[in-house]
Amino acid sequence: MSGRPGAPGRPVELREMRWWDLDAVLELERELFPEDAWSPGMFWSELAHARGPLANRRYLVAESAGRILGYGGLAATCGTGDVQTIATARDQWGTGLGARLLTALLAAATDFECQEVLLEVRVDNARAQRLYERFGFEPIGFRRGYYQPGNVDALVMRRPTQTSSEAPSVQGT
Repeated sequence: MSGRPGAPGRPVELREMRWWDLDAVLELERELFPEDAWSPGMFWSELAHARGPLANRRYLVAESAGRILGYGGLAATCGTGDVQTIATARDQWGTGLGARLLTALLAAATDFECQEVLLEVRVDNARAQRLYERFGFEPIGFRRGYYQPGNVDALVMRRPTQTSSEAPSVQGT
C-alpha cells in the first residue's frame, strides 16, 4: 500500500511488523510515550502470537524510505478484537497515517472474524478520540488509573466490525 504521508514524493508502505523493526519501533514508542512505553519484551511477546496457524495478533509498521513512521497492533480472541497499540511519528500527525493504520487493523479484525473491536485511549488525548469516533467507536466506560505514572484514566471505546465497504473514507484526513 502506498499513500501521501511520509517524505514528499515517497510512498508509505504498510507491512507486517517483524523483529528487525523493533529497534525503530521502540525508539518511536519511547519518544511518544516516555512515561509508559512498552518494553522490548512486550513487543516480542505480541509478535510471537502474530505468525503461524494459531496467530491471533496483527502488527503493522508504516515505512517510507527506510524510516518507520508509525505502527499498530491488534489482538483477537473469542470474537473480540482489541487495538493494543497505534502510534505515528509527530511529524506525521494530521497526514492520515493514523487513519490508514486503524483501517488496516479493522480489516485484520474482520479477517479474524471479530464481531466487535475495543480499545483504550487516554481521557486527555482528544485528537485520538476524534479519530476513533470518525471510525464509529463509541465510549462504553472508563478504566480508572489505567495509564501510569500519573494515574490517568482510559476511555474504553467499542465498535462493531463492518465490511470494508462500510469503512469511512480516509482521503484527506
